[in-house]
Amino acid sequence: MRKATITRKTAETAITVTLDLDGSGTYDNDTGVGFFDHMLDQLSRHALIDMHIRAEGDLHVDDHHTVEDTGIAIGQALAQALGDKRGIRRYGACLLPMDDALVRAALDLSGRPFLVWNLDLPSPKIGTFDTELVREFFQALSTHGGITLHVDALHGINSHHITEAAFKAVARALREAVEADPRKGDEIPSTKGAL
Repeated sequence: MRKATITRKTAETAITVTLDLDGSGTYDNDTGVGFFDHMLDQLSRHALIDMHIRAEGDLHVDDHHTVEDTGIAIGQALAQALGDKRGIRRYGACLLPMDDALVRAALDLSGRPFLVWNLDLPSPKIGTFDTELVREFFQALSTHGGITLHVDALHGINSHHITEAAFKAVARALREAVEADPRKGDEIPSTKGAL
């Protein structure tokens, strides 16, 4: 049962994330931030992780707290659903093209959070969405999911395309990493015996 529900409530946000690692990529995400919801839908669909997110945040201030805290909650839900990570592949990588954009993502569900971010977005906004929040989301996801995550934009001139390619690349890498490794049975994928 690789499922989890996380509820996070602060003075700035109230967020509930429910996910199923063995889903089919169905989603129902509503954070009040349209472009961000579109990216979360991509994350779910391409990772084949069923995801239901409800977030209420101080959007009258800006989108920052809602985006960051959603990343925190998703990371915590991933960690909870993975448990001791017995039998998973652990590593995943994807080189994803989207029109002008080409983004590479590689990750390790190591329990050791680290983000390497080489993704410059040419415009400060995508619609009303602040592009600097893309990194904030992935930083929160990495930290609270215990994920070593590298994201590199190799090409791209359109901020929407680059961002969407990043979400899809991370999703595809995550899909690979959380999958069962048929050659390892229920072993923990580490010589340490724990992750």
